[in-house]
Amino acid sequence: MNQASYHHGNLRRAVLDAAIGAIEESGPAGWSLRELARRAGVSHAAPAHHFGDKTGLLTAIAVEGYTLFADTLERTADDFLETGLAYVRFAIDHRAYFEVMFRPELYRADDPEMIAAAERAHDVLVRGAARYSTDRATAIASWSIVHGFASLWLSGALPDDLGDSPEDAARPVLRAFLADPP
Repeated sequence: MNQASYHHGNLRRAVLDAAIGAIEESGPAGWSLRELARRAGVSHAAPAHHFGDKTGLLTAIAVEGYTLFADTLERTADDFLETGLAYVRFAIDHRAYFEVMFRPELYRADDPEMIAAAERAHDVLVRGAARYSTDRATAIASWSIVHGFASLWLSGALPDDLGDSPEDAARPVLRAFLADPP
């Protein structure tokens, strides 16, 4: 074990960062706590000490992800189109978080911090949708569109001719949806 990295002062952050890197490389299931410890340069017991198990670590990632997500969406809360684009950009820029957050089977959905973070993000989305329409089906449809677009972009399933900018590609899709409010 590298003593310099072991004594860097924030083992919890080091393990979280190693997990985020591992998720970006191989998804939320393709790694072990022992591998993360090695990647982070910490003792093999450090991840278990801070998170208990892999589910605890993924819970911490989901909490952090939902917090960052809510922060991102709040910055665009006055413009529903911009909120949708921010959603897509968050998914692209924070892929590891995105891949965990919307997979509650991976984490402890009943964790109080998890509930609070997810509810905060949900509330931001609901408030933004309510500025556009109070119809629940419309809110779910708009969420489905931005989430689906982000997922399709990340998987490489969208046509190649959409360009390199997910926002530029998503903007006309979102405008088409927003063209006729209910």
